[in-house]
Amino acid sequence: MTESDHAILFAEALLQINAIRLSPQKPYTWASGLKSPVYCDNRLLLSYPDLRVLAIDGLFSLAEKSGTIDAIAGVATAGIPHGVLLADRLNLPFLYVRSKPKEHGKGNQIEGVCQPGQRILVVEDLISTGGSSLQAVEALQQAGAKIAGVIALFTYGFPESVNRFKEAGIPIQTVSNYTTVLDVARRKGQISESEAGLMISWYKDPRAWSDRIIEQPV
Repeated sequence: MTESDHAILFAEALLQINAIRLSPQKPYTWASGLKSPVYCDNRLLLSYPDLRVLAIDGLFSLAEKSGTIDAIAGVATAGIPHGVLLADRLNLPFLYVRSKPKEHGKGNQIEGVCQPGQRILVVEDLISTGGSSLQAVEALQQAGAKIAGVIALFTYGFPESVNRFKEAGIPIQTVSNYTTVLDVARRKGQISESEAGLMISWYKDPRAWSDRIIEQPV
């Protein structure tokens, strides 16, 4: 199966189990306050064994392109289960990285063994702005690790995140992406052409799109 075929198959799976919900007429509100016509919850994959395997197959293919890997690091919390499953498939050590050090106990930000010089592949479930992934990368680098790259199940592909990874010099690969999901949804008649237009305009400038929605009278 080609990478493109896997991206389409995985996008179909995400839509099938409502791990990705499309609602251009009644947008969701993200934790950041941003209004969005799409909501992604890859944690639902964990409840479907066949799709869980599909997800890890995709991550495994990306890992094979990442060169030598000494360990897998999951980004807490959503990247942890997928990272554990991938590390098990690869028979590699696993660790995970919090967004900030614990405020009690040993005050760890990295849980597990991180040895200086290790080449670590970072696993995330979802890339939006890229902030959480790059925080994890920075913590690992400060601990002396080398980063083989970041891989994730899904990305929105915002220019902001693409540029942030480029500036940091960190390779990024994902199993599927927003434009593929949108193409699948259009082909299957899950959204109309006008709704697809709304979702494309959001993708081009999500903050401006969100501001327009907020400013609209109730």
